[in-house]
Amino acid sequence: MLISRPARIAIVVVTYNSAKVLPGCLASLAEGARGTHLTEVVVADNASKDDSVAIAEAAGRTGAEDALLPVRVVQTGRNAGYAAAINAGTRTLDLDGLDAVLVLNPDCRLRPGMLAPLSDALREPGRGIAAPRIVDPGGHVHPSLRRTPTVRGAIAEALIGGRLAGRVGTLGEVITDPLRYERPGPADWSTGAAMLISARALREIGPWDESFLLYSEETEFALRAADRGWALWYEPSAVVEHIGGDAKVSPMLASLLAVNKVLLFRRRRGPVASFAYHAAVTLGEMLRALAGRRTSRAAVAALFRPSRRMQSLPG
Repeated sequence: MLISRPARIAIVVVTYNSAKVLPGCLASLAEGARGTHLTEVVVADNASKDDSVAIAEAAGRTGAEDALLPVRVVQTGRNAGYAAAINAGTRTLDLDGLDAVLVLNPDCRLRPGMLAPLSDALREPGRGIAAPRIVDPGGHVHPSLRRTPTVRGAIAEALIGGRLAGRVGTLGEVITDPLRYERPGPADWSTGAAMLISARALREIGPWDESFLLYSEETEFALRAADRGWALWYEPSAVVEHIGGDAKVSPMLASLLAVNKVLLFRRRRGPVASFAYHAAVTLGEMLRALAGRRTSRAAVAALFRPSRRMQSLPG
């Protein structure tokens, strides 16, 4: 009888001033990896000014005999963005000696044993990315699955909002049907807070696109993976707790999110469709800005005036 060995997995955690949440993240990794072989944890730090690096280094200095985590730190030297930090951490890994790499936000906590079913999902041919069920600290499921962006979906979201559009058939980009999160299956893309990527797919897909800084980088990566024949699979038995939420309150991040959605669409579609998509996204932000939403006012300014768009993240 053939007995399959535990999957060999490395974890890349991206940090930027993450000292408040990083200890909880690191403390969850050993139990989260139960049933797999966790080879190493790379903390890719974007020039944090707090104790993020010290916390990560301390986790790796527990002692040669009793260390729970094989942690090491890679520093980018600047606030380079999510994609750049993922690339910096991944470049230090020996992908030939791995089955998969988990990309993780520092405000995530792995539930015990979640990596085993997630890695099992990647054993099926053609699957390159596995996405877990993501819940908030209260245990409520976060709608993390997405459809490929379309003009029709952007118009619907502009007029009736993303949450309601997601309930109307396949209209909205965000999948909000609670029943969808109870069953495994393919999806076009998912939020990038936590995703397991097969080592083979990583080699074939190539590095993450660093031009996005934050937001849409996971969309671009998943859609590029699909272009190369690698499917994304959602596995609800693998659960990750995620705090999240900065884009909802920060005008700077909200404007970056809106601009990057338009930028990604333009790179993948023709000029006519791209113009229509830009107009739909702008309309939606304008309607919400008129209703008093401060983050939407910042998004409208960035969508209308390229000079207001963020070219680099604050240091």
